[in-house]
Amino acid sequence: MSYMNRRDFLRGSAGLVAASMMAATPAQEASLTATTLRRLGNTGLSTTLLGMGTGTKANNKNSAQIRKGRETFLNTLVRGYELGVRYFDLSDSYGSHEYMREAMRRGGMDRSKLLLLTKSGVETKEEMSANLERFRRELEVDYIDVVLMHCLTDPEAMEKRKGAMEALSEAKQKGIIKAHGVSCHNLGAMKAASESPWVDVMLSRINPYQKHMDGSAEEVVEVLKRAKANGKGMLGMKILGEGLCADRFVESVRFALGTGCIDAFTIGFVEAAEVDDGVAKIAEAARA
Repeated sequence: MSYMNRRDFLRGSAGLVAASMMAATPAQEASLTATTLRRLGNTGLSTTLLGMGTGTKANNKNSAQIRKGRETFLNTLVRGYELGVRYFDLSDSYGSHEYMREAMRRGGMDRSKLLLLTKSGVETKEEMSANLERFRRELEVDYIDVVLMHCLTDPEAMEKRKGAMEALSEAKQKGIIKAHGVSCHNLGAMKAASESPWVDVMLSRINPYQKHMDGSAEEVVEVLKRAKANGKGMLGMKILGEGLCADRFVESVRFALGTGCIDAFTIGFVEAAEVDDGVAKIAEAARA
């Protein structure tokens, strides 16, 4: 499907959004803010609606956040915490662990109130076990709340990473992590994850304009609703299409909330002032 302009979105997706919004009570929607705590599926974990993304246009341990400069990145993370954000989305491939460690120190963050999520792209049990130990050292934490197998790009991806899955299962049993799951970059992979009993948490691309998406909004929402019904913790990413829909911030957030299948979502801010603006716009979206 080609790029959808505002009129196309309102005409083609309004019915989907309206139907989803009917599932939530007016009182729930009226009180929703970026820092509202929400249950993450059946994991037993809670997260703020808004998560701080740390991997905008990231590759090889570099990102838009890192390229902005160390102090700017740290100030942005700390500002999120000051405003009440408690979910921080990290990854080994983003190179963001050391920044989060320093931000926790600098901002006096209460570790017990944070949801730290990170990701690994390795396939074997040995590699994943080694990564989990290294991640904890880099973050200076005893445990990590959520660890995802990163960037599944085909329906057989989980089959290829059984060793990594075994390591994550054992780590969960030992309390090294609290939940495990996947981030998906393929509709088939998303469908497989939605039905897998092993998957506690799914991180999926969702916006109404099909920017950096894995299918049409209707196709993706159908799969995510199934996953939600199966008790998965549902996290959204690319809410603003990696910045391509930033001028449609309110509409994009409203769409994600309206699907009824997203517990929380991550947005990659690169400056502290953007966090303030984002928090205000999420409140606007939730009031509508």
